[in-house]
Amino acid sequence: MRTILVCLFAMLTFGSCKKKDDAGAAKTMLKVKYGTDVRQAMDIYLPANRNTATTPVLILIHGGGWTEGSRSDLNAVVDTLQRRMPDYAICNISYRLAANGQNIFPAQENDVKAAVEFIFNKQTEYGISNHFALLGASAGAHLALLHTYKYSSPVKIKAVVSFFGPTELVQMYNNPPNPLIPLLLAGVTGGTPTSNSAIYQQSSPYNFVVAGASPTLLLHGSNDVVVAASQSSILHDKLNSVSVPNQYVLYPGAGHGDWTSAVYTDAFLKVETFIKQYNP
Repeated sequence: MRTILVCLFAMLTFGSCKKKDDAGAAKTMLKVKYGTDVRQAMDIYLPANRNTATTPVLILIHGGGWTEGSRSDLNAVVDTLQRRMPDYAICNISYRLAANGQNIFPAQENDVKAAVEFIFNKQTEYGISNHFALLGASAGAHLALLHTYKYSSPVKIKAVVSFFGPTELVQMYNNPPNPLIPLLLAGVTGGTPTSNSAIYQQSSPYNFVVAGASPTLLLHGSNDVVVAASQSSILHDKLNSVSVPNQYVLYPGAGHGDWTSAVYTDAFLKVETFIKQYNP
């Protein structure tokens, strides 16, 4: 009875018995759900001394050909970014994976959109600003680019980083770096560019680049046999054609993520510089 009376008094005095988050302390929240599917979840890392006016947000999206992988694949990236950019809130998301004709495109696109909306709606609770940037690897980079160029609501993404991401799916299908790529694309889209041209068009970030699009950093290896480097170079040319700030970095001899520590060190230095410039 005494506990109930204390809680009632607290509710009358402060509006709730729930303890208010201490924005002065760093906070980690794992497996935060943004949807009902088990994969619609994220890990959130909030910095100390955060506030809704100045604390920027960086959302990470893992790769895996849209059919495998999880946010845990980017745990080392989270650690790297926390050390380099300690004032940033980092959200590392998972999304539904395509398999056996289920969760094909645009399921992953829709999940990223839902995750961004979820984080945006938690600004006051989390103590974060509306300065959002996206970073993805491989299939995750494709999703990061697609969301950035395609959606400006509820928040326009201020900067996007692509680690060897697909950008134009018709070209990727027709000129694959290896014979498995057309099979992968047909599986995740439910067809070919001929049989299902609309989904290839709607799922290609390249098609949504316009003047005023968000600044973009493209990082690619010259020997990538999963996502050809031309996927980044054609996007770089398209961004230049409409005067969108961008940087394209091609690492000679590097493959699809199997980069040396020196290459990754250079890449994350460029990521840090670019994000801080456009999403400070």
